[in-house]
Amino acid sequence: MGSFSIWHWLIVLLVVVLIFGTKKLKNIGSDLGGAVHGFKEGVKGGSAGTPETPVPPNQQVTSSATKANDPNTVDVEAKTRS
Repeated sequence: MGSFSIWHWLIVLLVVVLIFGTKKLKNIGSDLGGAVHGFKEGVKGGSAGTPETPVPPNQQVTSSATKANDPNTVDVEAKTRS
């Protein structure tokens, strides 16, 4: 009652392939491999010690001339309570 022999594992593999099919097993394998690859890259990036260059947020640039000419633009200034 120790470990299973190679024949036991081959029968289990055959049953799994018959149940799930080779296409489904291929998709599961590629998803699992991608997850492991992403995890390894994440661990490497955190332990490298080199800071990444921050990406500035996207900013909308509008000129005051187009702002004043647009009839749909409302110019509001926030005021603080005193």
